[in-house]
Amino acid sequence: MPVNLIGLLETLNPLGEHHDLLTANLDAQAEALAFGKTADEVGAEGTREHLMSQRVLDRNRPSNVMLARRLTPEALGRLVAQYAHNVLTQGIIWGLDSFDQWEVELGKVLASRVATELRAEQPPALAHDSSTNALIGRYRPARRGADE
Repeated sequence: MPVNLIGLLETLNPLGEHHDLLTANLDAQAEALAFGKTADEVGAEGTREHLMSQRVLDRNRPSNVMLARRLTPEALGRLVAQYAHNVLTQGIIWGLDSFDQWEVELGKVLASRVATELRAEQPPALAHDSSTNALIGRYRPARRGADE
């Protein structure tokens, strides 16, 4: 399975060497995936025998490094479009309709009820699972604050 590594050439929040360290990690991860580490290399480091299998890493793991100059709405939109294209292409190859997802259809039906509850003047009695109830409970005060 290919790994996608996404980086930015310019930071939006310059904090000392932080961006350089993130960039170094991105580049090093691509190198690690490409060249891995052999048993001989791991052994030469003095790794104990019981850890050898965890430290030996395959070579030639496919990866893509995608770089944008800055994180802008356009750059983010291009990235989302690229992933949507990948999903569509994989679905065609595998004979699937990648965008016909029954969970999404159910979510649209449930969203109608949740939207009504979010817009209610008084907090409604919620009859969802505890996680969904908590999300609705967190959104309502934030929404009221934005309206004021």
